[in-house]
Amino acid sequence: MSLTSSRPFGALLTAMVTPMRADGTVDIEAGARLATHLVDHGHDGLVLNGTTGEAPTTHAPEKAELIRAVVEAVGDRAVVVAGAGSNDTAHAVRMAEQAAEVGAHGLLVVTPYYSRPSQEGVYCHTVAVADATDLPVMLYDVPGRTVVRYEPATLDRLAAHPRIVAVKDATGDVQSALRSIDRTGLAWYSGDDGMLLPFLSVGAVGIVSMAGHLLGDELASVLRAWDRGEVSLARREFATLLPTIDLICGSGNGALRSKLALALLGLIPGATMRLPQVPADEDEVAAVRAALVTAGHLVSAEA
Repeated sequence: MSLTSSRPFGALLTAMVTPMRADGTVDIEAGARLATHLVDHGHDGLVLNGTTGEAPTTHAPEKAELIRAVVEAVGDRAVVVAGAGSNDTAHAVRMAEQAAEVGAHGLLVVTPYYSRPSQEGVYCHTVAVADATDLPVMLYDVPGRTVVRYEPATLDRLAAHPRIVAVKDATGDVQSALRSIDRTGLAWYSGDDGMLLPFLSVGAVGIVSMAGHLLGDELASVLRAWDRGEVSLARREFATLLPTIDLICGSGNGALRSKLALALLGLIPGATMRLPQVPADEDEVAAVRAALVTAGHLVSAEA
């Protein structure tokens, strides 16, 4: 699935975790290996330093090192999108500039969280970040985390900006997406794994996933079937992925579940997270291991 004007960031992107060593330091080498694995398995895009990547608790040099290492690792095989999200506009601008300096191909910009700005504030914040570099921008609409979303009139204004080209939609509001896709001309990406097919049905072009850590080839196959017009096949294939999607996305802590699953599968060295996120306890480790076995990702120790 090659990049096109209608798919400016590709079709399948995963919001990648940031691997960490047992002492909590960022494991840049493991991040590069994981990125390569994902691109080898169906991905044509990656999102770094987002919420799943624990952006609130990683720092500027770490973010830059990870972006640089991933860009070097995957080369021109995938679009590398860097998070530039903050409720401090000046901070978001610095993150955008830094991401551009180390080779990111695009930016993910979220509405300012916690501060609950007006729509004029949301607009001015987003334009300030978009104006900071020459990189294309994907807006991130996730009111479950930010409270404030991009309202239709604000999307219309932002769509006129030459570098704002896409939206990651984690609102669950398919009807609003239908109207906004037709009205703005922006490329729409489902921001919730379980909502992929409903969003594709109203004109979305792809997904920014969490379950893609485990389901890259499978999600890519679903997207190819949809592109061919084989909707029934896409639906059947997607239905088989629901147990894994539930495993990763159903707990409310996709970063923890993603890291834990990847560690159990040997794809990253461990599942260390930084406070305020805490490690999985023994019960959750056992539950995730059992779910991986049930979904066919892991062989049971009893087998």
